[in-house]
Amino acid sequence: MNIEMIRAAATRLSGHARVTPLLNSPFLDDIAGRRVWIKPECLQHTGSFKFRGAWSALSALDEGTRSAGVIAFSSGNHAQGVALAARMHGVPSVIVMPSDAPALKIENTRALGAEVVLYDRGSEDRDIIGAQLAEARGLTLIKPYDEQQVIAGQGTTGLEIAEQAAAVGVVAADVIVCCGGGGLTSGIALALEADAPGLRVRPAEPDGFDDVTRSLRSGGIERNSAVSGNICDAIITPQPGDLTFPIMQRLCGPGLVITEDEALHAMALAFLRLKVVAEPGGAAALAAALCRQDQIEGDDVIVTISGGNVDPALFQRALDTLE
Repeated sequence: MNIEMIRAAATRLSGHARVTPLLNSPFLDDIAGRRVWIKPECLQHTGSFKFRGAWSALSALDEGTRSAGVIAFSSGNHAQGVALAARMHGVPSVIVMPSDAPALKIENTRALGAEVVLYDRGSEDRDIIGAQLAEARGLTLIKPYDEQQVIAGQGTTGLEIAEQAAAVGVVAADVIVCCGGGGLTSGIALALEADAPGLRVRPAEPDGFDDVTRSLRSGGIERNSAVSGNICDAIITPQPGDLTFPIMQRLCGPGLVITEDEALHAMALAFLRLKVVAEPGGAAALAAALCRQDQIEGDDVIVTISGGNVDPALFQRALDTLE
């Protein structure tokens, strides 16, 4: 992985992905005790940053390989990103999704033209299911985070953050990133290392599923004891990626861990103060900025809202925290 791959991905994404803004609210600044700058990737195509990596990976394939179709594993956001990128390229896609994924994400993935294969997280192995389908149909696997071209695509978010932060005079700050397997986190870290070295990436994770935070602390890859059981489903992975962890280990600061209630309240505040819809996992970084003030230094902090694909009932739970 290198910055040239990220810049090449940015070129391929130009005209296809949205350049999302950098937002600010004085109300959130007051809560955090510093200026909070929000990068709302929930406004990206399919409602999350995942479209960037999906387009990057598909557009990097040779035409013959791509035309046979692609397959992906995902609880929802990567699924939708790959499904849309495949449809835009005119190629078939198969998405292996857990049966307990949010209904909205399953419905949207199908609506984008993908064939959805559901599996039980507790009793079935998605890797085996996917490998059998890929071999039988000649499909190319697009991994959700531990894939160079996916990381490169996610890294284009960091190129935009570097440019936008400089435009508002921010040259030194923590950049808190909602973190699952580390594709977005490592991609942004590589981009900022090149274009904004004063900005330091820090992963944000839910309590009980803080494998990256623990891995950064111990110096080796740590695994979560569970693979489900938290509303922040979009950023729950078994462990950091083999490609992403060395990048995060070299470039990231300590992780920040938030609770489900803090994620829900951050969702509500994002809606109230920014008019932005975030899903629980997508609000983890904002929750960390608002609730872990004593673990952050400096006058500014930048956070990603990585996704906004949330079922109405769960979003109502978030809004109820305002009462």
